Amino acid sequence: SCENLMQEATKVSEAVKKAEAQSKACDQELLDMISYIPNLPHESVPPGKDESDNVLIREVGEKPIFDFDVLDHEQIASINDEISMEMGAKLAGSRFAVLKGEIAQLNRALTQWMLDVHTSKHGYTEVNVPVLTKPESLFGTGQLPKFKEDLFATNDERELSLIPTAEVQLVNMVSDQIIDEADLPLSFCAHSQCFRKEAGSYGKDTKGMFRVHQFEKVELVQIVKPETSYEALETITGHAESILQALQLPYRVVALCGGDLGFGATKTYDIEVWVPSQGQYREISSCSNTEDFQARRMKSRFRTQDKKTQFIHALNASGVAVGRLLIAVLENFQQKDGSVSIPEVIRPYMQNKHTILKQG
Repeated sequence: SCENLMQEATKVSEAVKKAEAQSKACDQELLDMISYIPNLPHESVPPGKDESDNVLIREVGEKPIFDFDVLDHEQIASINDEISMEMGAKLAGSRFAVLKGEIAQLNRALTQWMLDVHTSKHGYTEVNVPVLTKPESLFGTGQLPKFKEDLFATNDERELSLIPTAEVQLVNMVSDQIIDEADLPLSFCAHSQCFRKEAGSYGKDTKGMFRVHQFEKVELVQIVKPETSYEALETITGHAESILQALQLPYRVVALCGGDLGFGATKTYDIEVWVPSQGQYREISSCSNTEDFQARRMKSRFRTQDKKTQFIHALNASGVAVGRLLIAVLENFQQKDGSVSIPEVIRPYMQNKHTILKQG
């Protein structure tokens, strides 16, 4: 009867809706699982389990020799209390720093100079980005869902988070886009505040401002065609190195082994600057090729001359971390009387001061 057919149609309709809901749930479950799978290492990445297996590529510059007891950055700045972790803790809690006076001026000068180098000498377009970002953007560059615990999330209804690096914003500038091949490569740089909970690092680098929750960084990003991305990795690494070379700071470059590689990277070079008070090299920049890992998550492609579309390749590098550069300058150029000599290239940004923290 007609009534029986109507009832049967209703049952079929309900069954279809149920199946669609189950299919959607399965798709989401599959997507969630896939989202935790890291990128594949490039064939040139050295094998290994952790940082002890990283491979030294080059060592540049002469380590300073001191005829006096070396001070760390906190001790150097203590003359006028110009680096205060205590004030940072008072204002925001542990692992925050307050910079004052000539140290704050030097921090600003290093930042300004680095931006000028990367825009005028290396051809990057400077971008000023928001420090709040959407979850979609964090997913696109690989911070979500895997590294959710390291983000400072807000209670905003849009689920905004503070950026852990300007890379998130710079790379996502090309998300959901098809770029003309003629417009590639794209090169962006940005200075920003960065925010990280540093989950899992408690007990490490607790002295001074070496590892803090809020820090500044000049970030470099390149968007390129696939066939040029490994050449671009060498180039972007060289751009970061040039900062340390111009300041005459000793450093080394290491290739990360497979076990130390970041979640989204196919190949990474770490640049490590010499820190005299610690008697060791410490990371100041990480330079990575993500190939099309981020592009796939962001749906970022380019259109070739024959009208076909391909995923772009995205690269990022710190060019460099401002706080760690500040530490390196203070410690490597400290003088016997407690003052600090300013590298020549920075002096025009420091009202032509040759020395700061003069005694007496």
